[in-house]
Amino acid sequence: MTGLVDPRTWSPCRLCPRQCGVDRAASRVGYCGAGDWLQVFRSGPHAGEEPPISGERGSGTIFFSRCTLRCCYCQNHPWSQDGQGAEWTEEDLVRELTRLRETGCHNWNLVSPTPWWPAILPALERVRAGGRIPVVCNTSGYERPEMVAALAGAVEVYLTDLRYARPETAGAASDAADYVAVSRMALKAMWREAGPLELDEAGMARRGTICRILILPGHAGEAVESLEWVAREIGTDLAISLMAQYTPAYRACAMPPWNRGITMREYRQVTEAMEALGFSLGWIQEFGGPPPDGLLGHTMPAGPAGSAPVSGG
Repeated sequence: MTGLVDPRTWSPCRLCPRQCGVDRAASRVGYCGAGDWLQVFRSGPHAGEEPPISGERGSGTIFFSRCTLRCCYCQNHPWSQDGQGAEWTEEDLVRELTRLRETGCHNWNLVSPTPWWPAILPALERVRAGGRIPVVCNTSGYERPEMVAALAGAVEVYLTDLRYARPETAGAASDAADYVAVSRMALKAMWREAGPLELDEAGMARRGTICRILILPGHAGEAVESLEWVAREIGTDLAISLMAQYTPAYRACAMPPWNRGITMREYRQVTEAMEALGFSLGWIQEFGGPPPDGLLGHTMPAGPAGSAPVSGG
């Protein structure tokens, strides 16, 4: 099913490419497990994103529970797949967004917001009346292009992924065989809506698109294919964040080749392709380095990261 999508409606739910159509207003849940209540695992200033997102004062990050994918290697599985997190009201979200802005965070960084837009958008409208900072949609890339278009004016920066280049890999690793086609259409939509990365006088992102490409063990060739597709279909003006931090987690620990890190050969295969294709805007993570700010998702404690507590249901 294609066509227009209303990001304020979750009954029937058509927010993600799976388009379950469940009546979430009646407390029914679809594939992602989200109901008609807002669920958050953690929030606070975050230093682990790309430099123009984190800056010196941190990105005001809210890690929403639930996810539209089921990645075997997910580092965030306690809340993305196992459903951990506190129930929040709209008032809780408004209060936390306000706190993050007043703390001095450079932006509001919404991690995996797709199942929750009907609750997020009203809160954003209320808090923006008191002062506006950029909204970052931090997503796996598994998005409906129609949703991207519907969010025009609500999102300034897209921080998105291209994880796979072959449907069989996406199906086996994330239970989403349509990921390749969907994420590529979504990236084109993000590029149309947000365009290339624009920085303010302090070097912080005020608008634009950043595409993350994670080098995956045994699938470095797909990262190269993704880079080739971007160069051909969008161009080398797209900011690329090439990530080499893959660490086996969750079900991947018992699933070859997902149960190992990447090799230097795989790393060089992708970094050399990125250079040969002419990408010059972005970042390349060092081989063998730790994840950003030393935290793996599944080791992060739940709850607010800042000093001011957030009330939750």
